[in-house]
Amino acid sequence: MLRYTLMRLGIFAGCLLVVWGLVYSGAFPRGFGDSNFLWVLLLAMVISAPISFVVLRRERERASVQIVRKVDRAKAGLEANRRQEDAADDTTRAQGQPS
Repeated sequence: MLRYTLMRLGIFAGCLLVVWGLVYSGAFPRGFGDSNFLWVLLLAMVISAPISFVVLRRERERASVQIVRKVDRAKAGLEANRRQEDAADDTTRAQGQPS
């Protein structure tokens, strides 16, 4: 998951540098007044999102598999805890003690 995040940040940083250069060279229009930095950030995000979507497909699938495994382990742990609590409750009821 960390690898995917770092790769995504790398693509964004690369796009940011390219957009910054294109804006200041005059190839892309500048933002109005003091909004130029926000314009460059927004443009870099818009450009990097589809690039990341296509280029990082395999890495995203690997991260997804890792997340599914962690969620499945957590679910299994919760289910084991629930069964243990149910068994303790059943034992208490079988002994005739109020729960």
